[in-house]
Amino acid sequence: MDHPNSETTSTASLGSPPLRPRTPLSAFETLKHNMVNALSIGTGTGQTNEASSDVRLSIERETGRSRRYPRDPIPAAQPEPNTDSHPPSTIASATHVSNPSIPPSDTLSDTRTDSLDSPSRSVRFPLLSRINAFSASLANMHMNLSVPPGVYTGPRSNTVRVSNPMTLSSASNNDADWTAFSDRRVGYDDFTTIDWLHDDAKDRLRVRLLRNYKGIKGRLMRAIDAVQAWIVVLLIGIATGLTAGVIDVSSIWLNDMKEGYCSAGFYLSKKFCCWHRPENDYTCQEWIPWTTSSFFSSIVYTFFCVAFAALAAALVKLYAPYAAGEGVPEIKTILGGFVIKKFLGGWTLLIKTLGISLTVGSGLSLGKEGPLVHIACCFGNIIPRIFKKYRDNEAKKRHLLSASSAAGISVAFGAPIGGVLFALEEVSYYFPYKTMWRSFFCAMVGAIALRVMNPFRTGKLVWFEVKLSRKWHGFELPAFILLGVLGGLFGATFIRLNTRLAKYRKLYWNDKPILEVVIVALITGFIGFAHVYLRVSTVDLVANLFRECADIDGDFHGMCASSHQGQVVILLLFAACIKFFLTALTFGTRIPAGIFTPSIAIGALVGRALGILLSMLQSAYPTDPYFTSCTIKPISNPCITPATYSIIGAAAFLSGTTRITMSLTVIMFELTGALSYMLPIMVTVLTAKWVGDWSSGRGGGLYGEMISLGGYPFLDGGDEYIGTGEVGDIMTRADDLKVIPGCEFTVDDVERILVGTRFKGFPVVVGMGDLTVVGFAGRAELRYAIATAKSNSRPNAILNFISGDGMMSMSPFPSTSPVEAPSAPGNSSGSIDMRQWINPTPMTMAIDFPISLCVEFFKKMGVRYVLVTERESGVLAGIVTKKDLLRHVMSVRDWNDPETVNRGEDSSELLNERRQEGGIRNRRPSRASGFGG
Repeated sequence: MDHPNSETTSTASLGSPPLRPRTPLSAFETLKHNMVNALSIGTGTGQTNEASSDVRLSIERETGRSRRYPRDPIPAAQPEPNTDSHPPSTIASATHVSNPSIPPSDTLSDTRTDSLDSPSRSVRFPLLSRINAFSASLANMHMNLSVPPGVYTGPRSNTVRVSNPMTLSSASNNDADWTAFSDRRVGYDDFTTIDWLHDDAKDRLRVRLLRNYKGIKGRLMRAIDAVQAWIVVLLIGIATGLTAGVIDVSSIWLNDMKEGYCSAGFYLSKKFCCWHRPENDYTCQEWIPWTTSSFFSSIVYTFFCVAFAALAAALVKLYAPYAAGEGVPEIKTILGGFVIKKFLGGWTLLIKTLGISLTVGSGLSLGKEGPLVHIACCFGNIIPRIFKKYRDNEAKKRHLLSASSAAGISVAFGAPIGGVLFALEEVSYYFPYKTMWRSFFCAMVGAIALRVMNPFRTGKLVWFEVKLSRKWHGFELPAFILLGVLGGLFGATFIRLNTRLAKYRKLYWNDKPILEVVIVALITGFIGFAHVYLRVSTVDLVANLFRECADIDGDFHGMCASSHQGQVVILLLFAACIKFFLTALTFGTRIPAGIFTPSIAIGALVGRALGILLSMLQSAYPTDPYFTSCTIKPISNPCITPATYSIIGAAAFLSGTTRITMSLTVIMFELTGALSYMLPIMVTVLTAKWVGDWSSGRGGGLYGEMISLGGYPFLDGGDEYIGTGEVGDIMTRADDLKVIPGCEFTVDDVERILVGTRFKGFPVVVGMGDLTVVGFAGRAELRYAIATAKSNSRPNAILNFISGDGMMSMSPFPSTSPVEAPSAPGNSSGSIDMRQWINPTPMTMAIDFPISLCVEFFKKMGVRYVLVTERESGVLAGIVTKKDLLRHVMSVRDWNDPETVNRGEDSSELLNERRQEGGIRNRRPSRASGFGG
């Protein structure tokens, strides 16, 4: 969620007055009818508990965090549960009050308690950037998140005292000591969504604990805490830069191995073996070809191509399936809050690094730029584990992943600023100001590390880096726009073709990934060797297309010869067509693969051909008024430079495929160093995006289509929902939900629900006859608490989520020394306090809340689910999860598009296969329609 800060306040005075009435939600005039009293966020609505009238409460909730101030004396603290048995990511509670009788190392129960005269009573935490962005998106709508009338708060909870206020030392020793929330959390399951509100509030509590340390020690601790982020991004940048250098050197050596070897050193590539030779003429006595026969050379060439590609596919299949592909769509989804375990793990990092070297060295029509983003994010996931504040907080870790993606593009193109813009424009879901500076620093460090390594021994960060020295003329602008149109059409066609091939591959080749790669490599090897421009690596081809003929000594296969330019144009266009089909066939196979370099190569081929044609036309008609600017001021250099058309064509075709604009413009500027070409590149890139969006009917580009094919729950911020309808039309009704009553189920009852369903969460209500919302229980928390209770041999104990019967509750932990609760009728095992394991403040919406605003709410707030309640009574009516909303948005978007209806159905099936959330059994059919954008 890109705006994690939301504040929910429930206040009851210390005297007899009841809870204050709900403050109406303010709204701008045009949406006042839809917004006033339509959305209630905070605790589930219900009835007040009369049994708790003798308790004087002052509750301050911040997405689940509550503080209670009882009138009666506070009982003595119990020992902290043994957290050694907790999962590493378990989050428990921390509390604070003054009590000299308890050592500072004693930790705390589920409710943080302060003395009545504590100055922290009046603390109110301001709404930060999350609510600001949400308000701006909804035309300056502001929400006062107060508890609606009739909210069920339950009686006072068990409280403890601790001697050292805001004790941080104890919190730093256990995973269970970070939060003052009333709901505990365990690690996120695979294919679930993180709770941004919970993680962000947990980090704010950690910061507040730090600020309570005074003097030199406090300053030192805060300085160490502040510098940790910079240490992490420094290490990520260095690791990414060095890894990129290793990939560059190894891929070039493997590619040259297909032609021969160096007698001076087997580890030397052709360039370094013949270092003394001029550029584009690396032939020397030290370089020994495998054979002098063209036929046998093609056999050897194809053999190495197949061998390298098959080895990469085998490594991916055996050790790291997530290393296949480019990785950028999954990273976008992860940065949006989705959890894909092992996707950014150590094995994925190792196999991705080896695999991309093998695939690029094999000569397949793939690139390394996209996989470098994946590799950088792997470092961004592994390196922060050295610091606890990142290891135990998924939301903060995603800020570092944004910086890591910037470093990946920085080392891929030698463009630090372009990398930061790419992270902002394309992959990041939430990009605060602090993350921008860290991304800039990480991208800079990565580029410096690559420059120090100097893999090409030329001082260049990228093999195809060039410097343009010529100016462009006004009459060339229509040609640049034409390249933009061609780039947009290419992108739309490629996406459509690749999508159909992906569906076909899923049906017929999904269980034979290595065989598929071998067949593709055979085709690529034979065709690539037959065409003179495709025999070299894709990076080498782009480097030669970007060079101006006047600035190089040699001639790349007659490309600069003026005697047969017509043949060169035909060869270039033919190579572009072959490259297009080979890229569509290869991209999507189960090997590490990137789309940046192939798109750049195709655009450079088409751009170079167009530049040569325009140069031939100007040479044939030099006095034509259209070319007047070439004759007004005679110059010695050619009037039209085909190399510039290669660069602009590369930008156009890459933009047509990925639909990135700002970052691509800056990347091309950093590659060429020509500020004068910024305007043509901007015009071309925007034209390509517009044409591509128009041709495909929507934005998002290739990555959006891959996210849809993968079935990932990602709401793109660029899509606009313009339909009508209410959340009641798309919610899962309460009759179709699995709900948990507040104090009726035993341990065995809840365990049967967990075993019999795969739902990721369950609404908690007062009782089976009263569906007033009490909270929301996650599957992982229930599973952990149930396992702990069963380990204490208490399978028949009642699970008390609200403590509404007046019974004293006890923790399910064996080391807590609980106070035995009175037995319920027919039950000899007492009850277990489960309030610490639920979210007592789930976000709710009225049943008539508009779907369009619900979509924006999910986008801006990043919530996983919203409970739907009846407007007046607050009784549970249903639930809307992120995946529910996504399925509805996709179905509405594809309503009038026959080609994409099947894709939307496939994505829904994949979403169901991955996981279910919110206790869903049957989804109510949608009656709303209308999606644009």
